[in-house]
Amino acid sequence: MNFAVLQFPASNCDQDAIHAIQVTGHSARYVWHKEKSLGGVDAVIVPGGFSYGDYLRCGAIARFSPVMQAVQEFAANGGLVLGICNGFQILCEAGLLPGALIRNRSLQFRCEHVLLKTLTTDSAFTNRIPPDKILSIPIAHGEGCYFADEATLERLKANNRILWRYCSAEGEVTESANPNGSLWNIAGLCNERRNVGALMPHPERACEPLLGSADGRLIFESLIGAFQNKAIAKAV
Repeated sequence: MNFAVLQFPASNCDQDAIHAIQVTGHSARYVWHKEKSLGGVDAVIVPGGFSYGDYLRCGAIARFSPVMQAVQEFAANGGLVLGICNGFQILCEAGLLPGALIRNRSLQFRCEHVLLKTLTTDSAFTNRIPPDKILSIPIAHGEGCYFADEATLERLKANNRILWRYCSAEGEVTESANPNGSLWNIAGLCNERRNVGALMPHPERACEPLLGSADGRLIFESLIGAFQNKAIAKAV
């Protein structure tokens, strides 16, 4: 499976994303923000960092990069797209995911391991996560508070599109487990077609035991599993 990892000015997690994919035994290459084509890829990672220095709003300038037009076309054709941290912000700014990421409730940058409860395995990003497994994955953001209007939130709930929520070690969704004030403790979600997803925590920084957790690898393995299932379905 071939992954494209986007690079914007001030991206700082692109190399980590490449490494995480290689750990799974698959290949990845960088795609610069000025490119107008993704080339022959099977999935796209929009990595974390501070694209364009976070001027205006996080992700607000990156959404206008030539490569994002290619990403939108790729997603419209059913391609798999995963946004991580700043990638989540970019996908929301680009209209590929609903809502917005705003300043953390504490008004402070938060860098720590958090715990995630997976709400559904019915997505390209969660299908390999064992039921009831609590994921330990780090965060590193100042604007990770997910916000959406009430109607959008109700649609996300009704369509089972909320993928992860911040929780306690016991799997309880509590205010104290919420590191940034996100609405309904939302850590990640997907689009209606379930082929575009994103989360604020960094799974690429939790793909090997040496890093303190290998739980993030399950998210990349889910993407790989989704692609393989799609290929099998086409062949039948």
